[in-house]
Amino acid sequence: MRDPGQPSLDQLRVFIAVIDHGGFAHAARALHRTQSVISYTIANLEEQLNVALLDRSKRKPTLTEAGKALLADARAVSLKVDGMRARARALSAGLEAEVSLVVDVMFSTCKLVRILHAFQTAFPTVSMRLRTEALGAVTQLVADGTCRIGISGWMPGTPDVIERQACGFVTMVPVVAPQHPLAQIDGIVPTAVLREHTQLVLTDRSTLTAGQDFGVLALRDWRLGDLSSKHALLRNGIGWGNMPLELVQWDLDAGRLLPLRIAEGGSFSFPLYVIRRGDEEPGPATRWLMQQFLDLAQPGAPAPLNEREPTAPPHAYHALNEAAPAGLAVAAPIALRPR
Repeated sequence: MRDPGQPSLDQLRVFIAVIDHGGFAHAARALHRTQSVISYTIANLEEQLNVALLDRSKRKPTLTEAGKALLADARAVSLKVDGMRARARALSAGLEAEVSLVVDVMFSTCKLVRILHAFQTAFPTVSMRLRTEALGAVTQLVADGTCRIGISGWMPGTPDVIERQACGFVTMVPVVAPQHPLAQIDGIVPTAVLREHTQLVLTDRSTLTAGQDFGVLALRDWRLGDLSSKHALLRNGIGWGNMPLELVQWDLDAGRLLPLRIAEGGSFSFPLYVIRRGDEEPGPATRWLMQQFLDLAQPGAPAPLNEREPTAPPHAYHALNEAAPAGLAVAAPIALRPR
């Protein structure tokens, strides 16, 4: 058997297009070529690699086992080349005119202000376009190119083109107003009781997490579009819900909100990531800004307990032990008050 030949980048991209667009005809329209050219290119690629990539016995071509294995390689090569070209464009263009950033609403406002203040000092001529979104909407804005970088929680179904790096976490705590019926229960609130009370839940304005729920326990819930509305409703006793500890710490200290002790667990960590498209190279100002967020995850910052547990599944929202080790800064401010 002869050794495989050298496939061209164009052949690999045609192969990817046939799979992504669902057939030769759709790929031809997407690439502005004729269907015969697409078929000829795939046939040549198979000849080069000395292996059948597509099963043409059905109406719609499907990947062979070899095709499935080699498609991942084709995508990796294509993304690497796109990344190299983008890097070259950034190097030749110099400093960008503006930076576009989308931040998850869970991210600390104080940290964001400090980083952006430093950014303004370091790059006074670069404009900032800042958006705040929740859940999959952050990833969606980066994936479609509206924003160059994002600060996002982990999302299922993230497109392959998105690259992510850890930049810390947010501690979430279930809270309720002191006048709410759940606040009158001594000790741990049973799940069966908790489910009977309205839970306030932040909704995803994108379709990335359609049909999926995160941390929803109640049988009845209200879906809210922004975190400030959820905060206001919680303080007024309209339901219970999870909130970033930093945002509600003053309310906890003043007794305007109480932390719930629930059977499903108390506070938990919400991991955060810097995300960007892997086929676009960030300019100098964007790289600088990314690094400020990445520095938040450097040694010295308190790690969530769930990241210390080797049995915990990756990228989930894990409950923190109530008996947290001494020195875990995120757990210290939370205190149950007499009811």
